[in-house]
Amino acid sequence: MKKRGTPATVSEVARAAGVGTTTVSRVINGGDRVSPKTLEHVRRVIEAMDYRPNPAARVLKGHRTKTIGLIIPSIADPFFSSCAEAAQAVAQANDSLLIVTASHNDPHTELENLNILVSHRVDGLIFAPANSQSEGLRDLLKRLSIPMIAVDRPVADSQISAVVSDNFKGARFATQHLVEHGYKRIVCLTGESTLFTIQERIRGYRAGMEAAGMPATLNTSVKDYRSAEYAIESMLSGPNPPDALFTLKNSTTIYAFEVLQKLNVQIPKTIALLGFDDFELASTVRPSISVVQQPVEEIGRVAAELLFEQLLGKRGTHPQPKARRPRQVTLETRLIQRSSCGCSVVAS
Repeated sequence: MKKRGTPATVSEVARAAGVGTTTVSRVINGGDRVSPKTLEHVRRVIEAMDYRPNPAARVLKGHRTKTIGLIIPSIADPFFSSCAEAAQAVAQANDSLLIVTASHNDPHTELENLNILVSHRVDGLIFAPANSQSEGLRDLLKRLSIPMIAVDRPVADSQISAVVSDNFKGARFATQHLVEHGYKRIVCLTGESTLFTIQERIRGYRAGMEAAGMPATLNTSVKDYRSAEYAIESMLSGPNPPDALFTLKNSTTIYAFEVLQKLNVQIPKTIALLGFDDFELASTVRPSISVVQQPVEEIGRVAAELLFEQLLGKRGTHPQPKARRPRQVTLETRLIQRSSCGCSVVAS
């Protein structure tokens, strides 16, 4: 039997094999309730005719598309690109393709991306909410029937499971570490203060300062290098300049480090620096930068594994309960002690 120039149909395969179209469909979908002899025969005919199932038709009949959607703030951000890599590995292990889109932390763009992914009939969705408190996002997600996992930030008052770092504990421990070094005027420097992660880190900073009996000083004006430069120059020229900076995002840490270098401010002798989130050059610049390190790859991996657990569970033989209790998996952070905070040795 020669292969054809045009794709064969199920009906043509059935006629060539001498069986019904239902039997061919069963063979295509795993061979359930087909005898071994017939199964082997039909598969030979399928191969000889170079038959390929129509993905669009399979979707309309309720089959999986073997695609997973991922919405993250930025593909360029090392944190989220690492999460995407880890999620991709899990998707690939489950014979699925990961489709990645970026929201830039804009709720409108996020909803557009979400609608596009749903229109492409993705089997499941992993996303980092631009606004954890958004009622519009929550209402839309309630209407979707696909498995979903929030990553890095939970969706407030929802039934959606989430995988997050312990931002509060990590920030509190980092603040306590600076206090133990003897710093008295520890300023928390950040931007995007509406994000769940930043709010949790601010809360941890405040808790650490309160426990030490010291006033908390918060500056949330940093959006880019210029705003970081203005903020730091203003603090240094003020009557009570800081002796330590705790920065709440890797980009903010980089801006602060560059500004201090430009101003010839000695780190940590004049001002100590400790950042939340590790980044590639943090250990190689001089002085090396102390950071709170998140288990980035684990966040992406666990989120994807939870998603496929839901997805494959839905297709099992036992009916799933309609109301699924949400899970929040909270992963521990780790303080990496380097030179910028005043530590003389790198912790193992």
